[in-house]
Amino acid sequence: MPKEGRNRGRGASRVSAAVRGPGLDLAEQILQAEYPREPRAGRKTQPPGPEESYVDDKLSGRILRQARAQQRELEEEHGPGAEPPARRSTVLGTGTKEDSDSDDEWPSLDRAGNMDQGDYCEDLQVNPEDEAAIEMFMNQNPPIRRTLADIIMEKITEKQTEVETVMSEVSGRPMPQLDPRILEVYKCVKEVLSKYRSGKLPKAFKIVPALSNWEQILYIMEPETWTAAAMYQATRIFSSNLKEKMAQRFYNLVLLPRVRDDIAEYKRLNFHLYMALKKALFKPGAWFKGILIPLCESGTCSLREAVIVGSILTKCSIPVLHSSAAMLKIAEMEYSGANSIFLRLLIDKKYALPFRVVDALVFHFLAFRSDQRMLPVLWHQCLLTFVQRYKEDLSSEQKEALLELLRTHSHPLISSEVRRELVNSASRDAEGAQPMLFE
Repeated sequence: MPKEGRNRGRGASRVSAAVRGPGLDLAEQILQAEYPREPRAGRKTQPPGPEESYVDDKLSGRILRQARAQQRELEEEHGPGAEPPARRSTVLGTGTKEDSDSDDEWPSLDRAGNMDQGDYCEDLQVNPEDEAAIEMFMNQNPPIRRTLADIIMEKITEKQTEVETVMSEVSGRPMPQLDPRILEVYKCVKEVLSKYRSGKLPKAFKIVPALSNWEQILYIMEPETWTAAAMYQATRIFSSNLKEKMAQRFYNLVLLPRVRDDIAEYKRLNFHLYMALKKALFKPGAWFKGILIPLCESGTCSLREAVIVGSILTKCSIPVLHSSAAMLKIAEMEYSGANSIFLRLLIDKKYALPFRVVDALVFHFLAFRSDQRMLPVLWHQCLLTFVQRYKEDLSSEQKEALLELLRTHSHPLISSEVRRELVNSASRDAEGAQPMLFE
């Protein structure tokens, strides 16, 4: 009841004020008194219209000062009257006009770690001498590369009966046959992925990682026909939803062959495939076992492939245990030129390595004492990086053996630096000992 009295009093006062207002109709005065209100604090106000928008004096002065400073920098670099350089336009899968006219050499490993998106779409110039040195250490009789299609065809045709028997013994039920309707659905998905550029993916594709026979479904969809953008999206889905062992199979049987074929055909790697390699590192154990280690074991990894894949090691953060296991494996396998690139990049990440890994790297270099071939510059660079980072983790005997190795395999510029690092450093087995005297 008191509230109604207050409301009634307010309404009466507004009506009386409206009646007293000069020059307005009674109804208009009542409406003006009833609806217009002052804006409350915190309530969003409507942005000013085009006519009300302006820039205050302080901001205008700041913009002018920045413009003058940029103009002075341009005049210092290019002379008076210089204009800002035109932005380089790069189309995915092609190089720019400026790149096609330039004669830049193959980028170094340091530059490879700092390439931007456009650089991976350009033509990469390889030094023929370095490429020839790498080819000397390649496997002349590489094993036949098996793809997902090969494995699935073996399961479906030659060993179908054996696989069904094994599946029935393990799971207690025979291997299910695909329904014709499922085949039809995933054939349609294959058509979508073969033309995919961007946007949403079919829901039938997103559930593939949850299927027990996902490899068979992938075979139906023919991954070799997918676009690079579709391969990136597939890697995103599979790296997030598959367990490590299954993700390793996807990386090794689907992603790695596609990456190597793209590099071999176009002499560069498509940006979407490069981003797929980076996204695959979401599971570092599967990445090393499914991509890096098979690439080294193949014995056919080219200089171009090693630099492109190695740049991912430089850009991304990798747990020390996974990197240590990969370095141990690479150090123990048969040598190829690409091994030195990957080892150097992993060593340059400055991990606190276990002594077992350090010892394995020492034995990796000492294994070349009886090798009469001329080792590539990459090998000497890897040795220099190793002694620079872990010289104080080496024992006295290991340093003496490495110094003896330099007498067999030496480089006019690098070996002197390696010798200086080894001599002027303490050893791990002589804590507080003085550095070795230079002989």
